[in-house]
Amino acid sequence: MIKIFFVLLLSTLLFAKHNSCEFQNQNYTEVCNKVVENGVSYEYANKFLLSFFKTQKFDEISYEYLQPKYIQVHKKNEKKANNVLVKYIPEMVEHLKKYSEVYDYAEEKYGVNREIVAAILLKETRLGKIVPKHDAFIVFNTLVVRTKPNTQREKWLLNMGKTNMVSIITHCYKRGVEPDECNLPSSYAGAVGIPQFMPDSFIYSEGYKTEIADLTKMEDAILSASKFLNKKAEFTELLDWNKIPDIVDIESKWYDYEFENEDASFVHAKNKGTDKESKCFTCDKEELNYLREYTKKVLRYNNSSNYAVGVMRLAYEAQKGLVRTEGK
Repeated sequence: MIKIFFVLLLSTLLFAKHNSCEFQNQNYTEVCNKVVENGVSYEYANKFLLSFFKTQKFDEISYEYLQPKYIQVHKKNEKKANNVLVKYIPEMVEHLKKYSEVYDYAEEKYGVNREIVAAILLKETRLGKIVPKHDAFIVFNTLVVRTKPNTQREKWLLNMGKTNMVSIITHCYKRGVEPDECNLPSSYAGAVGIPQFMPDSFIYSEGYKTEIADLTKMEDAILSASKFLNKKAEFTELLDWNKIPDIVDIESKWYDYEFENEDASFVHAKNKGTDKESKCFTCDKEELNYLREYTKKVLRYNNSSNYAVGVMRLAYEAQKGLVRTEGK
């Protein structure tokens, strides 16, 4: 009898007419008000935030991985990933040839090197071969429900979760997708599609010869990642690889430097989030100025030095491989 009453009560809540944002959870109230500001109807916003399948299911794995104790693990894994991905450079070169028409278009429109975009896509999902196993909304909802904002990091996580919940609800509403069907396969961090965009970066997505972008399509992933770097990182002029020193040697020296210095950064003398002093690997090396400026741009995609260095290494090697094969 109690179960029947609960089902009836839930059905009444889901199908009631809503003209406000009133929730016991204040975070839901904030999310609801934000999406309404974005043009989402009160009815849709309430239906989404009252959906059992969206707000009553939780992703324990993603929540665990986003905790501070995993930060050092992430750093080590990033370094390992860079070393492992080198073997896929021939695959990267073939990918660049296969999608040369799309890359031609993207370079012309946004001024971002094709090999840098390809390196990012390789690192993110191995050029689309890694299949996401999480649901983006559930990832962020879990963060918002579970996080207590007692520290700066926890406050950041909570705000990040709410911002991305807003983006997902807005995204699905504008595409006419019902809340229970708004399923965006993602990484444990909530990143979506081949280029692994966070939902609040969907504004940078762009379809190749289509009106609506689909980040699971390679053509749209290429164009969207190029647009992201152009708009968010001011990457507007193609990098000249002739001005880059031996990146393989630089990468090796950077790993040694990072191991010896706890607060090491490849490009920054200060931590951008806290203004805390960082030990900058490239700042006092004039011969690395050009590399530093372009690595900064890649850092806007992912703020890990190891990630950015890995992208530059992969792109450098792929560019050499492309030149070799085209010269045959």
